[in-house]
Amino acid sequence: MAKLLVLHGPNLNLLGSREPDVYGRATLAEIDADLSARAEAAGHALASFQSNAEHALVERVHASREEGIAFLLVNPAGFTHTSVALRDALAAVAIPFIEVHLSNPHAREPFRATSYFSDLAVGVVSGFGPLSYGLALAAAMQRLDRRDP
Repeated sequence: MAKLLVLHGPNLNLLGSREPDVYGRATLAEIDADLSARAEAAGHALASFQSNAEHALVERVHASREEGIAFLLVNPAGFTHTSVALRDALAAVAIPFIEVHLSNPHAREPFRATSYFSDLAVGVVSGFGPLSYGLALAAAMQRLDRRDP
């Protein structure tokens, strides 16, 4: 059994009501419950954390190493294009992660095409709405299961 952590960045607490034409109608609680059930069914434990505060996300990343988190799913949301601090935290703990986005940043405003995380990530899943998280989780568990006996 491996421990996974999903990090949700700013404004994702508004999912379900925030620009549903861009982000879909699923709430963050529904996404987290689905991911947790999928991970548990595969014999893994999954926790989720959302914050609108950059420092809280950085501190959660730091704590992940001490907790034995084996893999992260990270949706930096608006911090994707701005947060050197969160990027540095992920680099410092050296826990593999997949960058996740509900929308396709490359199909939106030009500034959204720049990510401070993609070059550190194992992979990037974007543009599939809530399914982006499920696809990222499947990829993370496949990598973990290959490593585990």
